[in-house]
Amino acid sequence: MKEIEVKILEVNRLKIEETLLKLGAKKIFDKDILTLFFDFEDKRIVKAKNVLRLRVEQDKAELTYKKVHFTQTAKTAEEYSVEVSSLETMKKILKNLGLSVIESIKKHRLSYTLDDARFDIDRYGGVYEYIPEFLEIEAKNTDLIYKYAALLGFKEKDCLPWSTTELIGHYSSK
Repeated sequence: MKEIEVKILEVNRLKIEETLLKLGAKKIFDKDILTLFFDFEDKRIVKAKNVLRLRVEQDKAELTYKKVHFTQTAKTAEEYSVEVSSLETMKKILKNLGLSVIESIKKHRLSYTLDDARFDIDRYGGVYEYIPEFLEIEAKNTDLIYKYAALLGFKEKDCLPWSTTELIGHYSSK
């Protein structure tokens, strides 16, 4: 699956929710997520700017590999995911393959869909709780992303093609 998305920083969740509901969006998710990022000792996945993550949403675990491509307008990725029946067993498999957890992120995610777009409002917890709430818009192309961003009151310049690492780096350097 191909993923095209942007991040918009420091958003007003209530205002976005209100606007999305007026536009006819449907709430599809409102829960906590734990994401474990894995890499080899030599950091070859991170160095390639790719992602290997094991995500836990309630009782569901999913392993995802993203081959990421950055452009000036959006982050795009070839994304491959598989649901796993046991988080602990998957962690053991990855460890035995020479991978280890390099990052652990807890967040609350609120998600909506509207037509062919997805809107995720994330609020990090734990060690990253200092990062303000932000919005991710995902659609099949950047024109649609910009269209929906404008409907929510944002400009193209507000739409950042950032990875999670860049987001954390931005707020860690302040």
